Formats: sequence, structure tokens, C-alpha cells
Amino acid sequence: MPLESEKKSTSFIYRRIGKMSCLMINDIDAGLGRFGNTQMTVNNQIVVGTLMNLADNPTRVSVGQDWREQPNLEDIVNIVHRMYEKDGISKDEVINIVKTFPNQALDFYGALRSRTYDRSISKWVEDIGGVENLGNTLLKRKKLEKLPVFTPPKQTIEALLESGYSLIKEQKLIMETKLSKEYMKNMDD
Repeated sequence: MPLESEKKSTSFIYRRIGKMSCLMINDIDAGLGRFGNTQMTVNNQIVVGTLMNLADNPTRVSVGQDWREQPNLEDIVNIVHRMYEKDGISKDEVINIVKTFPNQALDFYGALRSRTYDRSISKWVEDIGGVENLGNTLLKRKKLEKLPVFTPPKQTIEALLESGYSLIKEQKLIMETKLSKEYMKNMDD
């Protein structure tokens, strides 16, 4: 038996009665808009992916917090492919990544991409004189001297998989550390 609040929701009406409903979003660019060279966050990508999925599959709607279905492999692949689309990563490569690291949250796949940037930025900092000289290199240069140029890394499946294995190791270490702390806590008694 549906709750009173569920009876009034358009998703409930659509699901039970089959009447068309409309989702209207006012000023979506305030939360999802991209200005200048700002990078899209994982949360932005998830919202865009969810809205795209809703447009493609309008019968998969939420009634409150209870989803009729969970994202399946195809949904996850489509969302992750959208994250990597501008990097030239193919859908087959995304399928390989998702199957290599199953049961991960969507932000895990965004973190793979970020990790490759982190490595490139670290290498760039070392190439321009290291962390110790970074301030001088960027801020105390001569007027006509050009700023060092950072070239974004080319995303490859190998780099993304390497990042994934590194993140999995960190996840395991965190879990083991928590378990060892719990174990050591009981040893003191």
C-alpha cells in the first residue's frame, strides 16, 4: 500500500496509472554549468549521467528513496564512458575497466582519471624545478619569461588500469588498518 506522499508523486502516477509526467528543472546551469576552463566534477558527471538515463529510460523512476531498479552493468558503462568520452577512451575500453574493477562506486572511476592527472602534475612540478622551487618558478620570473606549460596527460587504458590497481591497494590497506586497529584495541584489555 503506497504512502500518501507517494500517491501524489508524478513518478507514482506514471508507474501506476501510465499518465505522462514532466520533469522541469529551472536554472540547471547554476549547478551543472561549466564556466571558462572549469573541470567537471564527478558529482556533475553523475547528475548529467542520471538525467541522460532518465531521458532514455523514463520508466525507471524513484518513488521517494526507493528505486525500482539499481544501475546495471550497461548503465554504469554508459555513465563511465561519458566521463572518459573527451579523452578518447572507447566504450570497449570502458567495459574492460568496469569489469576489471567491479562493484566500485562511480566516483572510483572518476578517481582513476584524476590519479593520472596527479601523476602528470607531479612529474611537471619535478621537471620545472621541484616543489622547493615551485613558488620562485611561477611567481618570481622575469617579465618576458614565459610560464612553464602543463600539457594534460593523454588518457590510456593502461594508465587508467594502473591507477585502478593503485586505488584498490589503498582500499585494501585502509580496510586492513581498520581491522588491525580494532584488533589492537582488544589486545589492550
